[in-house]
Amino acid sequence: MLKHLAIFLFVLFGLSFNANAQSQYGLAHEIGIIAGPVELRSDYGARNSSTNNFNNSGFGIGIVHFLNFSYNQRAFSEDTYFKEHFKVRTEISYSKSNLENKGKYVEGDPNSLAVQQLKGMYGSTQLLNFGMQLEYNLKNIHAFERSYSSFSPFVSFGGQISGYTTKANSTLGILGTTAATFPKYLTPSAGRPYGFSSEKGTTLSVVSSIGTRYKLSPLQDLMIDLRLQYFDSDWIDGLNPNRKIYTENKTNDWLLWLNVGYIYYLSD
Repeated sequence: MLKHLAIFLFVLFGLSFNANAQSQYGLAHEIGIIAGPVELRSDYGARNSSTNNFNNSGFGIGIVHFLNFSYNQRAFSEDTYFKEHFKVRTEISYSKSNLENKGKYVEGDPNSLAVQQLKGMYGSTQLLNFGMQLEYNLKNIHAFERSYSSFSPFVSFGGQISGYTTKANSTLGILGTTAATFPKYLTPSAGRPYGFSSEKGTTLSVVSSIGTRYKLSPLQDLMIDLRLQYFDSDWIDGLNPNRKIYTENKTNDWLLWLNVGYIYYLSD
């Protein structure tokens, strides 16, 4: 499914471009800023450990643009459902996460070499994302814009192109040596000489969000949403033990982002 994201993004971009070209017919534009904590669910630490996930959280910030069709009387008729419930959301965002092994795998005998190797591993991941989502607003858009101190829940789905920079290190020495590296990461994996890699790359991702807006004034909203972003790569965190041998490595890296935003209407 991820391989079809490029087509999906192209279609959404074409829709946005075509709508912008017709902006003289009443399309409204909204712009805003979002920020909040991110959790990169990766190969570091225990998979379902809340302690591990919390300690490996980072921070993200982004700029968002919404194309609002509800004022376009030429392109859509008065009773069109689409224009009163859908927006196209374009976004560019950046996040950084610092990563360590936490949880049950590093809580054993502190004199064990394996425990020391896992404790000594650390890394970081930086992500630069660009993409689009089609947003569905549960509440009629015009009804929300005419109200005050009200909420407008939404859900959205789309795709992003993500550039990542990841680094994998150890306090015990150079990763790739038997003294510093936990054995499962010494095995070649997915075209790399080891199950770890410090690298830069580009990948696609599926993005889905759920959230709500709160009306501050006719031209200002607050927004909060929770996002899940699933990547078409397992190298985002710099770790990817060979799946043919280490079958517990079942999924690619993914990210949760709880963000708060401020949205301003450029036209109405």
